[in-house]
Amino acid sequence: MAGAGDPPEGTPEGAAGGGEDEYRSVVFDESFVRAARLQEYSARERMEDHARAVRTRHAWVRLGGARQAVLLAVLIVIAFGTAIYMGIRHPYRPPDPVTAEPLRSTVVPLAPTGAVPGGKPADLFARSPAAQYRLGAAGVNLPTVARTEHFSDGQVVSALTLVKDYLVRSSIDPATLTGGSIRPVGLLLTPSQLDQFDRSLAHPADDGRHAATGWLLRFAPGQVELADPNVRVSGTLSAAEISADALEVSADFTFAYAVRPAAAEGTAEQQASAASLFTVRRELRFRIGRDDLGDHRLEVLQSTLQAGPMSCSADASSALRPLFAGQRAGSAGPAGTDPYARGRPGTGLCGKLAATSQPSPAPPSR
Repeated sequence: MAGAGDPPEGTPEGAAGGGEDEYRSVVFDESFVRAARLQEYSARERMEDHARAVRTRHAWVRLGGARQAVLLAVLIVIAFGTAIYMGIRHPYRPPDPVTAEPLRSTVVPLAPTGAVPGGKPADLFARSPAAQYRLGAAGVNLPTVARTEHFSDGQVVSALTLVKDYLVRSSIDPATLTGGSIRPVGLLLTPSQLDQFDRSLAHPADDGRHAATGWLLRFAPGQVELADPNVRVSGTLSAAEISADALEVSADFTFAYAVRPAAAEGTAEQQASAASLFTVRRELRFRIGRDDLGDHRLEVLQSTLQAGPMSCSADASSALRPLFAGQRAGSAGPAGTDPYARGRPGTGLCGKLAATSQPSPAPPSR
């Protein structure tokens, strides 16, 4: 009887002993079969007309696993390279950063109708509307504030404090007033306004953009000095939200100075008696962005300056040139403005100083 593993007819004649097949040493592993170039058609495919017995396998199928991995890696690298290139060459550019607006300024000299009153600084202040004004920075009071839609009350206070610092440095600091260092004022400005600021101080012009006195108050060096270092100050501050990222602060302040001619001759008492009052009203508008609060910087949008007693012919764009005790403005009016001239426009503004703004006459001595 044949064994369970033998064919029914028994072992074929001539076969090797032990039932081993002479072709058993030939091994067709999976990689050999997959790499074969020819593949036999199925019975259904061979039944069709003109069907060939075998077909050629696709080149992708003949590739080994390693080659497929390399090709896939190359495709991934190309995809990443394309994405990076498109990111660099993106057709939609990000918006440019917001730049500060240039300062717009107006300077108006105020001419007196008569002779400028003189006297000792304390007496002049006591007989003037500035008698109740506070001294120096104490006169720049912060108002009661409330939060806005996008700014907390603390941020509003910070904006008002920043404007107060600017007013003190540009209108009260003796170094600024007498032609000293102006760097403390420039440090408070947004960087995009520094070029205009530097040009205004180096080359002042009455063109509505480059008046030095639009940025700060300073008296003509070598011509004017302070008879009293204590400046009398009074005014108001207000803040309002103009966007989700910016506040606008308005300042309206009056500054009263006791001045006299520089290097005045005579005794100290005579020099003190030669003092006169000079009054400046500054109306300023500032923009303070959210980032400016952290940097302690601001943007000056608009400045309107009225100052007297001055002569209408005095150039107030570069420095303030007061009329001193006993002097008169004369009959000269503001410089003429030619509407046909297409060069640099001149404002040619001048106002009349009200008699009530001057110190009242001194009481008769007994």
